[in-house]
Amino acid sequence: MESEELFDVVDEQDRVLEQLPRSIVHARKLLHRAANVFVFNSQNELLLQFRSATKDEYPHCYTSSASGHLSAGEDYAESAQREMWEEIGIATPLEPLKKFPGTPQSAYEHTILFRTFSDGPFTFDPKEIERADFFELQTIDAMLQESSDQFTPPFRQLYFWYRENFGS
Repeated sequence: MESEELFDVVDEQDRVLEQLPRSIVHARKLLHRAANVFVFNSQNELLLQFRSATKDEYPHCYTSSASGHLSAGEDYAESAQREMWEEIGIATPLEPLKKFPGTPQSAYEHTILFRTFSDGPFTFDPKEIERADFFELQTIDAMLQESSDQFTPPFRQLYFWYRENFGS
């Protein structure tokens, strides 16, 4: 059996308090850390991944191009690069956009949103991602208006902030 991931449990100021296994952090709804990456192509379309049915949180929902928890001791940029490589198979320069506090709406995750640009090629991890496609932002707006629950709550928070601050 593979050992469970360890997360840094943090306080409201994102200071590390202790390290605990993933299942305990999620079960107790403790504050922890995540990184999200929005990947745009040369047409300024956003890559969305559709999460696999086997995901323990929000299966079969759209979410960020790449995202994941920080492992214990890892920093946000390292995690963003690792998740991008593991989930979609690219390594590109990342631009940090904003840090969001951990709240119930963000799944108790302090999160940094990064942005990058790539037309691929991509290699999608089938354990994580059922499919992934580029969408025009106006199409994502319409999808959210029609059925916001087809997107993960953390993605919705990040996307609405992005649209408010970067428009199209």
